[in-house]
Amino acid sequence: MVELLKTQIGRLRILAFVEGVSFLVILFVTMPLKYYANMPQPNKIFGMAHGLLFILYVLAVVQSKIEYNWHFKKTALALLASIIPFGTFWADAKLFREK
Repeated sequence: MVELLKTQIGRLRILAFVEGVSFLVILFVTMPLKYYANMPQPNKIFGMAHGLLFILYVLAVVQSKIEYNWHFKKTALALLASIIPFGTFWADAKLFREK
């Protein structure tokens, strides 16, 4: 884990995982609580955290694009992955692994 923090791609991979988990928590936990159990508070808390993680993820993708000279397609796929459920996990496996 400490090794991942030393590189930009490592930090991006960690952010991708955390952002992806927060998105899934919103979709499968807090949204059902909000609409089926009339409990909006968890959605507000996780929604704010997810929003911050989303912004950090986008910034990390832009930083990686600059540092690693990614082409447009790779950058676009990395950004698109953040709005699709399980997308950041796919991006980690297919786009962010150092070869």
